Amino acid sequence: MVTRSLSATFSLLVMDAVFGYLCGISTLYIRFGSYSSQIFMGEHGWFKILLMTCVVLVSMYLCDLYEFNRIRHRVIMWVGILQAFGLASITLAIIFYTLPHVFVGRGVFAINLVTMLGAVTLLRASKSWASGQQGLSERVLILGAGRGAAALAGEVLSRPNTGYEIIGFVGDEPETGDLPQSGRLFKSSDDLEEIVRQQRVGRVVVALDDRRGQLPLDQLLNLRLRDLVAVEESSSFAERISGKIRIETLRPACLVFSGVPKRIRAYRRIRRIVDLVLASAGLVISLPIAAITALAIKLDSTGPVFYTQERVGEHNAVFKIIKLRSMRTNAEEDGPAWAGVRDARVTRVGAIIRKLRIDELPQFVNIIRGDMSFIGPRPERPVFVEQLHGYTPYYSQRHLIKPGLTGWAQVCYSYGASVQEAIEKLEYDLYYIKNQSPLLDAIILLETIKIVLFGRGAR
Repeated sequence: MVTRSLSATFSLLVMDAVFGYLCGISTLYIRFGSYSSQIFMGEHGWFKILLMTCVVLVSMYLCDLYEFNRIRHRVIMWVGILQAFGLASITLAIIFYTLPHVFVGRGVFAINLVTMLGAVTLLRASKSWASGQQGLSERVLILGAGRGAAALAGEVLSRPNTGYEIIGFVGDEPETGDLPQSGRLFKSSDDLEEIVRQQRVGRVVVALDDRRGQLPLDQLLNLRLRDLVAVEESSSFAERISGKIRIETLRPACLVFSGVPKRIRAYRRIRRIVDLVLASAGLVISLPIAAITALAIKLDSTGPVFYTQERVGEHNAVFKIIKLRSMRTNAEEDGPAWAGVRDARVTRVGAIIRKLRIDELPQFVNIIRGDMSFIGPRPERPVFVEQLHGYTPYYSQRHLIKPGLTGWAQVCYSYGASVQEAIEKLEYDLYYIKNQSPLLDAIILLETIKIVLFGRGAR
């Protein structure tokens, strides 16, 4: 789903941008008639329309209008659209007041927002209708009827925007009765190729709990090469739709043979330069906020403004992370503990700066020093790393790259405050390590901005 969802999101974003810009051009013509071309070129109307379009697109992103599971619900969709256009109107009003030379005129401003509102609503209504049409989804047949097949089907059914439709399972009657009622059960003795043709299957996913003597290799090969039906293992399919790598089904070969594209190697070489530039800029920009926060910390509780804590970084190297203090000075007198939802150790100011992620600002220094990167798995404390190593042998894999200020696990999952939640976040970290790319990094940064602005997931 991650790949398909990103493609669908990008397509919708492009359509919004095109329709939004066309609405702006149409508004100029409606408002000024034959003079519209002169305004478009001579008075930089093209740039003013582009500015309005970009502000609306950013507002829509912040209001989750590119989350397909939200736009499937009409009420939520309408509320999100109204919130987005309200935010865009306020933002544009501030921009026009601050920079009057980019103002396009009250008539153009109002008419353009109304026409864009209509275009956006129409696009989302069309997408909502299309996502509900089963005929537009790829038909998937799961080869297997055991616990693995049931878990895979449940993963797909829990994510209505995957673009896949489970039409059935091939296998013997399961003893547990875990299979969902949405798909038909075909006997393993039936002709697999005939089932695929009759059911118009586009993808066969192999989810056999025990493949010894059960895998119909000849039929799968025929389907793949002759009938051009996609054949995929359950682990890779689940990885794509969930954006994480399941620990219980992970095999070392999944990571060993994944390959590293040359463009990723090149990207990694310039990441250090990007980290230095962004961290230096972030440090300078955040200085006023950090100064005000430091004063608030001093007034709220006794103790130092900053505190350092040992964390495990790349190649298991231990370094000291720098944070603005958000807990009492004697918070861990009883020993290290996971942070709770309403942690009694957190001060009044600490609760606020944790919610807004302000306590993380000094980590720009860690990035400049080379301890961390902007994006990567969050660094964990040595005591918890040692504890988590006992639960899964794959935990050390997250230390193959530099830890990050933000990461895929941070934007996809809530704060990890227990062993089980830490392992859940590890699944997202492994997905990022295997699939890291400039596009994925860009998505993480955008999602992080949204999380910081709305204070989601903090403790």
